[in-house]
Amino acid sequence: MLTYSPGDSLAHRLDPRTKLLVQFAFVGAAFAHETPRGLLVLSGVTAALLSSSGLSPLSALRGYRFVLPFLAAGPLVSALTLGPPWVVFADAIDPALASYRALLVLFVTAAYVRSTPVRETRAAVQRTVPGKFGQFLGTGIALVFRFFPLLLSDLRRTREAMAARLGDERPVVERIELTAIAGLGRAFGRADRLSLALRARCFAWNPTLPMLRFARLDWLGFTVAAVLAAWAVV
Repeated sequence: MLTYSPGDSLAHRLDPRTKLLVQFAFVGAAFAHETPRGLLVLSGVTAALLSSSGLSPLSALRGYRFVLPFLAAGPLVSALTLGPPWVVFADAIDPALASYRALLVLFVTAAYVRSTPVRETRAAVQRTVPGKFGQFLGTGIALVFRFFPLLLSDLRRTREAMAARLGDERPVVERIELTAIAGLGRAFGRADRLSLALRARCFAWNPTLPMLRFARLDWLGFTVAAVLAAWAVV
């Protein structure tokens, strides 16, 4: 699972608000240019963003391997028909482009997660969105970033335990049922422990967050975001 990794890359030195702005501009450009040529240009931008965070495309693919089957299923299902010729490849073109666009967006998100501590993300959200809603949103994002990898780790350990007990020889439906039940049980257990830990630490909606400050290097991020945003509306 992709998580923050300390480093001194270009993306690590940018303000998290700058990186969020680049992400939003990239998503806008991706939805505005869902053509082979547009996605080719965005592929180059994605490669540059991954490189700036010290993350390789293969590592990003491994981090999102649980999403890849869903991205591949869309074009495959769209190409199938209920009668002859049974497979129409032309019908899979648009879904394939949409799936590839989603993969590029995930890669850009991976670059952000890799280069940004959770506390800085929360600080960026709370200082950008005013009031209680910003505090609620920042807290929710911080908890998701910390909680979701643990849930995936629990599911992976559950599958490994089932395989060690020859559970992988059971029918698929039964394996899914056992994994889901065990996963939900662990999720509720972690939620209870999280609630107890928050109360024990006197959880505050407005804690002392790290200082955020724009630097000269952030002008590079602003330039990239401006170019992507302008391209999105052209």
